[in-house]
Amino acid sequence: MKLFHILALLVSISAAFSYLNYRFLKLPTTIGLMLIAMVFSLGLNLLGPMSDAVEREVESMLRSVDFDETLLHGMLSFLLFAGALHLDLNDLASQRGVIAVLATAGVIGATLIIGALSWLAFGLLGLEISFVYCLLFGALISPTDPIAVLGVLKQANAPKSLETKIAGESLFNDGVAVVLFLVLARIATGGEEVSAGTVLGLFVQETVGGVLFGLSAGGLAYWMLKRVDNYQVEVLITLALTTGGYVLAERLHLSAPVAIVVAGLLIGNHGRLLAMSDRTREHLDTFWELVDEILNAVLFVLIGLEVLVLTFKTAYLQASVLIIPIVLVARLVSVGLPIGLMRRFRSFSPHVVKILTWAGLRGGISVALALSLPAGEVRNTLVAVTYAVVVFSILVQGLTVGRVVRRATVTVQMEND
Repeated sequence: MKLFHILALLVSISAAFSYLNYRFLKLPTTIGLMLIAMVFSLGLNLLGPMSDAVEREVESMLRSVDFDETLLHGMLSFLLFAGALHLDLNDLASQRGVIAVLATAGVIGATLIIGALSWLAFGLLGLEISFVYCLLFGALISPTDPIAVLGVLKQANAPKSLETKIAGESLFNDGVAVVLFLVLARIATGGEEVSAGTVLGLFVQETVGGVLFGLSAGGLAYWMLKRVDNYQVEVLITLALTTGGYVLAERLHLSAPVAIVVAGLLIGNHGRLLAMSDRTREHLDTFWELVDEILNAVLFVLIGLEVLVLTFKTAYLQASVLIIPIVLVARLVSVGLPIGLMRRFRSFSPHVVKILTWAGLRGGISVALALSLPAGEVRNTLVAVTYAVVVFSILVQGLTVGRVVRRATVTVQMEND
């Protein structure tokens, strides 16, 4: 299928599903789109011969789209930059210690817990998956995705500090998890020894290098923005930073996600304040908000439609039933333990661990990383389980996290009265 035909079909489906969600379901956009796409996919399977032509067309499109390549080496740069662009650096700085710990130690801890427990779970079901691949699964399922939950949190009047923790942690733990995944993938596929020195060296190279590269690329873009006053040129500069910066960071074997987040924070704060006119700020914000909305719509439609091309077996479903609570327990421990230790030095909102645990949604990046694994039975198993975790996370946690926040808020008010 030609590229333009793929784009036409994806945008048309996304527009139709967005309309249906807005008019009838009235769910948060990303959740509604994924739910409608899944129902649509299941409906095509149930209708059988009546829907063969449509199903073949959609399957042809899905097989033409390399999901992991499209997201990890395309859409992700735009989504991360747009997210970082609108995050207040002062708010982020006030929570920097918590975010740094959750995005690093939290991700590593969750990876180890999920890796160990999933290895036991897979073994219990007779699924032969090596420990290093279970760790890979832990790394790919650990990053959280704030896109589907931030709107719900705002409607539930969640504390600003909580929103900042969730958004900041997610922006940075995406980058950390991708680096951890790539390190473990090199070990799993390249025959390298699993040593602390190897892991630490590659991790520091990609992460620290990504931060420095993001500061350098963002600084260059800031210098250029400050010397022009033309919103078309300035928007184009941010596009070049997002696309060219991401590609160059990858070519230098640095963490492109971390680099783009750092660059986005620099441009979104110092750049918007000191290097842009009011007119440019307005156009820049409108442009990137629109890009963010469109790409998220397409991404969650793709996630929902993936049902048509994934392989599901009884053993995969049984594994998913065991893995979903394992992922939740790992999230609870990896969030609760660091916050418990940090309570000695700073105060936290009541029920913060409960909310952060339930608001830790998984998204498209986990599916993309799973699909990037080498073809084989292990990949099929991990992709199916990853998809099940993501669907549960978005549909069940995403649709109830607002209620969890409201109940926690009511409980705190009652305790204070």
